Amino acid sequence: MITSTKSTPEVNFDPDNGLLIIRGQSYPENAYKFYEPLLNWLDEYLDKVHADTVVSIELQLPYINTSSTKCFMLLLEKLDAAFLGGSKVQVQWSYNEDNESELECAEEFKEDLSIPFYITPKEEQQ
Repeated sequence: MITSTKSTPEVNFDPDNGLLIIRGQSYPENAYKFYEPLLNWLDEYLDKVHADTVVSIELQLPYINTSSTKCFMLLLEKLDAAFLGGSKVQVQWSYNEDNESELECAEEFKEDLSIPFYITPKEEQQ
């Protein structure tokens, strides 16, 4: 688990349950340096994941800068390749209905992928 900061998201990967969660702002000074260990972990995980395991990535990214976008595309392309290779993989992107750019970002990612990709409004916090 990586705790969120002002410029980096919370990352919580639960390999036993096939759940990968990334939530928060993403504009680190060096996005590749932040995301490289996650990309490497994902490669190893996808190589070993059991064929029956459904791998679900949950994203909630209110703001994501250009360099983070490139890293996320790498991450999503890895998941897409696993899906096209027969793995059970899906993306769930939650967005704040007041944040139109967040929805547009999710839709742009979805356009380039074959993976099941669900975009839903975030439920209001009580």
